[in-house]
Amino acid sequence: MMRYTLDDLIREAGKLPPLPQASQRALELMRSPDCNLSAVADVLAVDQVLSGVVLRVANSAFYGMPNRIATVHQAVVVIGLQALYEIILAASLGSFLNRPLPGYELRKGELWRHSLGVAICARTIAQKRSWKNIEEFYFAGLLSDIGKLALEKLLRSMAFSLNEWQSTSFLEIERSYFGIDHAMLGAEMARRWRLPEGLVAVIAHHHNPAAAGPYQAQAYAVHIGDSIMMMMGIGIGRDGLQYALDERAVAALNLTETEQQELITAVMDQIEMAEMLITLPGPA
Repeated sequence: MMRYTLDDLIREAGKLPPLPQASQRALELMRSPDCNLSAVADVLAVDQVLSGVVLRVANSAFYGMPNRIATVHQAVVVIGLQALYEIILAASLGSFLNRPLPGYELRKGELWRHSLGVAICARTIAQKRSWKNIEEFYFAGLLSDIGKLALEKLLRSMAFSLNEWQSTSFLEIERSYFGIDHAMLGAEMARRWRLPEGLVAVIAHHHNPAAAGPYQAQAYAVHIGDSIMMMMGIGIGRDGLQYALDERAVAALNLTETEQQELITAVMDQIEMAEMLITLPGPA
């Protein structure tokens, strides 16, 4: 099989899409223990897209404000730090997560909905366990399948039948053809974005969470989120039925059947709300 370098594969995704400068700065400020919402608002106010999204969310029925919110500074106070972090991430990443991926047989919006659902699940698990840095669980879930953007054009051009690989993980299929799988490639993309080490590790190991070392908790949460989205039939594509659930994740997180059902309910409610509030541009 032909092997590709990381640079070759990333070029196949087109120019590696950077996070918008305003997003990077705002997220950096919000990760600081001395976060100042006024400073975050100053950054968002100069970005037309992000300021528009933040104002639209603050004025939505979800927050039920009696008077119209007219400024970004007012909006960030209404929304609050954690929700603001998630909104900025979703608005910044949505444009390319929303694109169709024919190589994986994913229609426009399917990767976005899947990634958003994984993020919601991971965040909800972290909240239930009262873990710190909840926003990092959300970020890791949202970016977990980012490597598919780089592999899908190559998959599109490959002539192979899944019947030949029925009992094989799709990760192994990717490695057989390209020398790397989408999780490893996504981690490299995150590294080039200069994202925190923990996020890189979780993206790399979200299908094998026990290998994530000190970041196992995040990786287990993302792995469970990914499995739940597959169970719900969101973002399955050609590969979705060829990943195995790591039972160690269920045991490590001590998830009850009731909690798993609560995760499904949270995903259904919050994906719908996010889609109403955040406009997703991108190719048809």
